Amino acid sequence: SGDATCILWDIERQTPIRTFVGHSGDVESVAIWNPKSVFVSGAIDATAKIWDWRDGTGAEGTFKGHETDINSVAWFPDGNAFASGSDDSTIRLFDINAHQQLNCYQNQDIFSTVTSIDFTKSGYYLLSGYDEEPFCQAWNTMTGEKEPQLDQHPTHVSSLQTAPNGYSIATGCWDKILRIWA
Repeated sequence: SGDATCILWDIERQTPIRTFVGHSGDVESVAIWNPKSVFVSGAIDATAKIWDWRDGTGAEGTFKGHETDINSVAWFPDGNAFASGSDDSTIRLFDINAHQQLNCYQNQDIFSTVTSIDFTKSGYYLLSGYDEEPFCQAWNTMTGEKEPQLDQHPTHVSSLQTAPNGYSIATGCWDKILRIWA
């Protein structure tokens, strides 16, 4: 939200149930982890926060490391870690139990805003969309190395997501074409 909060809504009544306050800038992205009743938020204050949506007492953890806005957050498939993608051209992987960064995915050839991230079902790859070259990239989560880029994107990749069954990836691009990678 533009007021630095996250809000849990009762959709049927169209009223807020709970407001989560703690960021000092607009919240750009949230990702829910149902089994643990938590969500992660990323904001332009360059922090990611973990929240328990059952109470509104404050963030359970604040994760720092980015130099500027966080545009996208995504849970690792086992729910014990999450990644955040930023305007600073990096993606950071954080362990929620140890409250520390596990890895930073970056490359000296990439000077582009990370617009969207998601993990493959196994967690072996971390996919990222960018607003400039390379537009769409896969990272090996174990080695931290970039994999061959997903070509055929002539411009800004604004969104991407792995299918729940893990067999395909969808990417949304500013050329108005949705691409399915299987």
